[in-house]
Amino acid sequence: MCGLVVHPKYLDYDLGDRHPFSPLRIQMVTELLTELGHKLKFETPEVVPPEKLEIIHDPEYIEVVEKAGKGIEAENFEQYGLGTADNPVKTGMAESARYIAGGTLHGAKLLLEGKFNKVLQFGGGFHHARKNLAAGFCLYNDLALAIKEMTLHGWHVAYLDIDVHHGDGVQELFYDDDKVMTISLHESGEFLFPGTGWIYESGKGMGRSLKLNLPLEPFTEGDSYIFVLEKLLDEALSYFKPDALIVQAGADPHFSDPLADLMLTTNDFEKIYKIILQKTDAYAKGKVMFTFGGGYSLVATARIWSLLYLVLTGSGIPDKLPVAWKQKWEERLGIKISDSFHDPNPSYNPIPRKEEITNHNKDMLRRLLDMVTPDWL
Repeated sequence: MCGLVVHPKYLDYDLGDRHPFSPLRIQMVTELLTELGHKLKFETPEVVPPEKLEIIHDPEYIEVVEKAGKGIEAENFEQYGLGTADNPVKTGMAESARYIAGGTLHGAKLLLEGKFNKVLQFGGGFHHARKNLAAGFCLYNDLALAIKEMTLHGWHVAYLDIDVHHGDGVQELFYDDDKVMTISLHESGEFLFPGTGWIYESGKGMGRSLKLNLPLEPFTEGDSYIFVLEKLLDEALSYFKPDALIVQAGADPHFSDPLADLMLTTNDFEKIYKIILQKTDAYAKGKVMFTFGGGYSLVATARIWSLLYLVLTGSGIPDKLPVAWKQKWEERLGIKISDSFHDPNPSYNPIPRKEEITNHNKDMLRRLLDMVTPDWL
């Protein structure tokens, strides 16, 4: 069975009508799955109190975020990454972020207590939030909070980030921690926010060679992505042998995403999810939690995260989208939506540099493994 976690307050994490991060994504996913006939039974998490976040974030930072969420103005917002285009100040944002953090923490506890071996958190994935800085639409690092809870119980945790952006906040918070391995596949920071995630960012002290980054070339396609992902997971997880795997399952590597340039299709995502589950069973005691994350093509993201649920629960993949769902969201979004659940094949025009890109990604993987594996012997 798969535990599902959500709270109505997630929908209050709304950074504005023109902001790319839309709470509509959660509504679209839950409605799509319901229209497909799935009876979703959710675990309802409790909100994380501000003081609980001090295990991850500086108290001064928490105080400023909480004041901002209550509409209290402060002169030093920008010092903490607030009041920017990425992280505008909105009433209610701090409380809703704490509910989301509570959901990811609750998911971790479900794994720790053995209630479920697989958990899907219908939100979260705020991997850019740092100890004292909001960044990349992220206020509180729910992932780090959950991972810390697990390590405090003596677990070793592998964190896998398949969001198109580097998981910089999680990496930074556990950079010298030998109980946490971080693995991030992302579009190269040479071209994309946050400009980090190079192979030499491999950890320090006890965490040396446990922070693994694979920066991918723009226009990387599914076959190249899947090849390096599977090889990296086999090498890393067979060495680390974690007690559980935490996955930030951003949908923004999709070819239609407006904020990045990777070229994955829904069929690729289906394969990726199945590979992750295989590696979880092989190397992580069968225990995994997925969170949501980035994803800014709303219709693609809704299909991708619905697909994640279907794979996790062993459900069949439909050929068509439900008519009622399609019609509702066409009207709501003012766009035309295809009838098909999966992307068409082919989904986009041929990529001119395909062989060059594929070889570059393989070489980057080889260089990464050559650098870290001597420390694993």
